[in-house]
Amino acid sequence: MVCSDDVNLWYENYHALHDITFSIQKGEFVGLIGPNGCGKSTMLRAINGLLKIKEGCVKVDGKNIHELSLPEIAKICSNVPTEFPPDFNLNVIGVVMMGRYPHRKGLWWEDEEDEQIAREALRKFEIDHLDTRNINQLSSGERQRTLIAKAYVQQPKLMLVDEPTSHLDLRYKLEVMEYLRDLIAKEPDMSIMIASHDINLMAKYCDRLILVKKGKIVDFGTPQQVITEKNIAEVYGVKAKVTLSEDGIVNTVPQYSLRLRD
Repeated sequence: MVCSDDVNLWYENYHALHDITFSIQKGEFVGLIGPNGCGKSTMLRAINGLLKIKEGCVKVDGKNIHELSLPEIAKICSNVPTEFPPDFNLNVIGVVMMGRYPHRKGLWWEDEEDEQIAREALRKFEIDHLDTRNINQLSSGERQRTLIAKAYVQQPKLMLVDEPTSHLDLRYKLEVMEYLRDLIAKEPDMSIMIASHDINLMAKYCDRLILVKKGKIVDFGTPQQVITEKNIAEVYGVKAKVTLSEDGIVNTVPQYSLRLRD
């Protein structure tokens, strides 16, 4: 479904991504983890064509992303941003309908099929009762579900989600991740790639994890393979206790900064 082959990206003289190579299968829920500034968001933007790579190739569903127009990319790849601009004056149904733009048959207006798909998405994500509410009047959890619904109605092969739980309390963190996990179960031809700082949340819900440090992939595998005390020390500079629960879920408890102990 997704194949990144030796991708390199520069910001002027800064080498932001180094030889990024990985592949994701259909129906996989893959997490991007790593410290601040490691390149997680940059990697997502390179995959969806918002940033032009200097070397390498990114393919989604067999198509080279950097050979496609933005409307063509939008038909196979959708984005869920961390948040919406605070001055964005649209109601919930208007925001979700924006996701139908690459599929519109007319130049300006959505048709009945577009509206039906949007309405079904509102029901799927349990926000249909908020359809006329301004997005800036929603709670953080409701707003995040609206953004996921917008990405979902694009009917993508790949959904890219950037820090969806960073401003949410514990309940909404779990709910958002449950909605995304449920999407994978019901849409087996779609894959999701999510960037997050929350290691334990990623370990609980993701099939595989990509661990990134300074624009390089350090490890890629199951949560049990990637989240180790050695990797946490190397990438985060933190001494941590990593345990495995009875149901096989990895849990990380940070203990102290290695830098402060040097």
